[in-house]
Amino acid sequence: MFNRIPNRWIGACLVVSAAALYFLSVMPSIAQTAGRGAAAAPPLPTPRGSNGRPLLGTVPGARGVWQGDGRLANNPSSYEPRASVNALIHIDNVPLQPWARAIVNERHAEVLKFEPHARCKASGGPREFVTPYGVEFVEIPELQRFYIFDIGGPHTFRTIYMDGRDHPKDLLPSSYGHSIGHWEGDSLVIDVVGFNETFWMSRDGLPHTDRLHLTEKFTRVDLNTLKYEVTFEDPGAYTARWTSGFNMRWNDGQELFEYVCQDNNHFPESVFGDKDRNISVAP
Repeated sequence: MFNRIPNRWIGACLVVSAAALYFLSVMPSIAQTAGRGAAAAPPLPTPRGSNGRPLLGTVPGARGVWQGDGRLANNPSSYEPRASVNALIHIDNVPLQPWARAIVNERHAEVLKFEPHARCKASGGPREFVTPYGVEFVEIPELQRFYIFDIGGPHTFRTIYMDGRDHPKDLLPSSYGHSIGHWEGDSLVIDVVGFNETFWMSRDGLPHTDRLHLTEKFTRVDLNTLKYEVTFEDPGAYTARWTSGFNMRWNDGQELFEYVCQDNNHFPESVFGDKDRNISVAP
């Protein structure tokens, strides 16, 4: 004979089973709601100065720099094709002259082996913003100037004149060129001419000549995002004007620090071998 199970035990088991079934049925909904809640957090707004304009640098009392790793063109033949998949334009649609397109292909075939930036050379154009440790924007209203400081690479700086001046007629070509800027709404627009040909202007291996003319547009869309748009005019290397760009992210807490590239640059021998250690790039 079997012992009779008390009714109160049967009732308790039924209650527990019902509770378990209910919990299992609502778990997916709870998880989905929690996931939506985490993803829906809005970005913090763009910080602004006392004049109402966006701050492209840090807010008072804070630290941070902009970090970029964007590419200008989606190039399946790149030595690192996954890095360019989100680029705004396909390499086939970049209006390169035939010799310039051949240069791009050769540079990627050689894994950008001879890029001057990797050997502590200043690099203008978009390449300035794709450098180790980031860049910092510093505005000095009293001087009507912006300064852009590069931490990695050559550890140099660039001056943007905001006083309404024109480009000089007797420019001495340089790696950063001559920059004059103005505000268009919430965007800083910079006109740049006067480049030399001693640098590579992007991580895409895109060439340029001393006829290069850039129009750059910087828009801080929220606290942690700086939108960079750039239009290229260079009749020496391209058949038409073209535009691309990428976003930079805010690296909170980072700040400028001493960095002597020439004393600490082990990139050429560690990546390309000792035989390339002393390669220099001719102007």
